[in-house]
Amino acid sequence: MEVKRTEQPKVNNMPVANYKTYCTMLDRARAERFAFPAINVTSLTTANAVLRGLAESKSDGIIQVSTGGGAFASGSALKDMALGAIAIAEHVHRAAERYPIFVALHTDHCLKDKLNKFVLPLVEETERRRAAGLPNLFTGHMFDGSNLALQENLDISTKLLERFSKNDLVLEIETGAVGGEEDDVVGDKSAKLYTTPEDTLEVARRLNPIGGRYLLAATFGNVHGVYKPGHVKLRPGVLKECQDAVVKAHGEGARFYLVFHGGSGSALSEIHEALDYGVVKMNVDTDMQYAFTRAVAGHMFKNYDGVLKVDGEVGNKKVYDPRSYLALAEAAMADRVKQAVSDLRGTGRTIFS
Repeated sequence: MEVKRTEQPKVNNMPVANYKTYCTMLDRARAERFAFPAINVTSLTTANAVLRGLAESKSDGIIQVSTGGGAFASGSALKDMALGAIAIAEHVHRAAERYPIFVALHTDHCLKDKLNKFVLPLVEETERRRAAGLPNLFTGHMFDGSNLALQENLDISTKLLERFSKNDLVLEIETGAVGGEEDDVVGDKSAKLYTTPEDTLEVARRLNPIGGRYLLAATFGNVHGVYKPGHVKLRPGVLKECQDAVVKAHGEGARFYLVFHGGSGSALSEIHEALDYGVVKMNVDTDMQYAFTRAVAGHMFKNYDGVLKVDGEVGNKKVYDPRSYLALAEAAMADRVKQAVSDLRGTGRTIFS
């Protein structure tokens, strides 16, 4: 008998969620109107902070690596985005075994010109692992075709989804454009910041017949970064319009699993409205960066005469040892992860058992 998506079938207790487990997570989030924080990481320390924050929240979640994050993780001499992403993912596979929650591994924005340097090598790595009987390296990947005409965006997306569906990988795509800047993805000031129902109907027409699972980052005024109140004009109702249109045309089974990009600094009421309209994943990067760096800065200001050899003194090894301030940064970022989980109504909702 076929299991309805709103039910909770048994999941495989592998801490890095496999395809079946991740689909269960997404189904439950949409049905119960909460979302998973998707946290961008650039190092073992930041990945550990996410695992800690999720575990202390008793929440499942998502660890992400961007092109810039992967390049950084590989070392400034190499700047190999795929290599860095693999290194982080392999660490998460090992470390996550010690935590009683599920975590999905994703890649973030990848533009067309970086597919061959980032996403496709990672897919190939997963295919090699599967051939050897090992679990997938990543759970899902994002292709950001928002800077392309919709038809070209979907031409590429359909080919990716065909390949992904054969390898138990979830695809994330974007229509419209997120403003602001994150890593090397810069939003055009004249870009279309609001996805239309017509856009999403075309997404459903092209992708739904393929099968597999995809997430849609439909834009509703989102902007990367944090801005003063009044600068960003979010219209979560756009998401409802898009959902209503696709359900009317194709039935309830076509309802989207939506992603909220550029959410840092958003009002809690706007976040909750977006959850009510089907957002199951919210990317959080800028706020995490600040939490991490604020702890480091506080340590430096407090211990300036210890981290520096002021006036010919020798300093204090205990406070200039990077472990001293990176431990504080990890804890601060973990606390910010816990806030994100709470904001997204996810506290205590892990399906790990």
